[in-house]
Amino acid sequence: MGPLSPKALAPQLSKQVKQYLVITGNYWAFTLTDGALRMLVVLYFHQLGYSPLNIAMLFLFYEIFGVVTNLIGGWLGAHLGLNKTMNIGLALQIIALSMLAVPAEMLTIVYVMAAQALSGIAKDLNKMSAKSAIKLLVPKGNEGKLYQWVAVLTGSKNTLKGIGFFLGGLLLTSLGFKGAIILMASLLACVWVFSLITLKEELGKAKNKPKFTDILSKSASINILSAARLFLFGARDVWFVVALPVFLSVNFNWDHWWVGSFMASWVIGYGIVQSIAPHITGNSTGRGTNKNQGNIPTGKTAFLWASYLTLIPAAIALALHFDFYIQTSLIMGLLIFGAVFAVNSSLHSYLIVSYAGSDGVSLDVGFYYMANAMGRLIGTLLSGWVYQEYGLESCLWISMLFLALTAAISTKLPLLKFSQ
Repeated sequence: MGPLSPKALAPQLSKQVKQYLVITGNYWAFTLTDGALRMLVVLYFHQLGYSPLNIAMLFLFYEIFGVVTNLIGGWLGAHLGLNKTMNIGLALQIIALSMLAVPAEMLTIVYVMAAQALSGIAKDLNKMSAKSAIKLLVPKGNEGKLYQWVAVLTGSKNTLKGIGFFLGGLLLTSLGFKGAIILMASLLACVWVFSLITLKEELGKAKNKPKFTDILSKSASINILSAARLFLFGARDVWFVVALPVFLSVNFNWDHWWVGSFMASWVIGYGIVQSIAPHITGNSTGRGTNKNQGNIPTGKTAFLWASYLTLIPAAIALALHFDFYIQTSLIMGLLIFGAVFAVNSSLHSYLIVSYAGSDGVSLDVGFYYMANAMGRLIGTLLSGWVYQEYGLESCLWISMLFLALTAAISTKLPLLKFSQ
């Protein structure tokens, strides 16, 4: 039998794209509940009188298990297929939400940490599945298109996470903590049933089954990028996760609705900027000798944008130190930080997908997002402890230090136009 013609391959490709769209839709639905749950937990337990450090501890297992899940999840995705890892993630999030729909007296720190552990596993299984799938759908060598697709996926996810923050504040105000949890678990259960019925294609299943020891990346480029990603997200979360919402509530006397709405608006705007990052960095259209490549990002691009970002938390910290229009400086600084951070994040998301190998792509992507989760873990713990002991200004100086390390590490990234 001779090779299949392009016409014969079209239905198969169409089926794969449809499967990817289902995965993306599941990822979006999950992201809404994940964002809402984070805002619910921060605001509700602050309302109950928990200290910032105790609130940060509630997310400890969420981040720790995110680190583990990204390592093992990439291996599972290569063995089982991304459809199965996606469905497992959805099921675990439903269980995690159900665990929180109990009387308030049962919501001890240890119990909530256990529920958050399941949620962390669920979230990173979903993220790894969606990000890995996109590598398989863009023709090899079309790096300009790959950058655009990754930017849109990442940006839309974070826009929905911002809407989730908004929903978290709204649901806490209107339905209370338990009512909000029950509603989200019920809606996600419907998505899960739909996913079980429609996700059939074993997208991302490796032809050569990787060994368990292959979970650790052997690529220097991916290791360097992963280290830069760790400090990038540590720099964000060291002041954004716990310190900022509590500061807004305590120092500006904002209620849950205002805090949730502001944080939601920030993340929505952040997601929009991520989506248009190729236009901002001048990489949205093909230029030069290969219209498919265009002026795509390199290691130098990542270094430059990390350097720009380093200046912003330092400027906000100085405004707080000298009591210079604190509310205006903080809000404007946060908006600028969000826009520049979004470009940095989108550049990293493109580079990891570009660097990753096509067979067993989830292994490389999983290792990279392990570093991402480690950065969030470090940032979350520091956000609660440093804010409680030293205040928001100190959180911002640590953010600046982490970003300087991100820029320094990024100088070691390859300067090739695209991965081979």
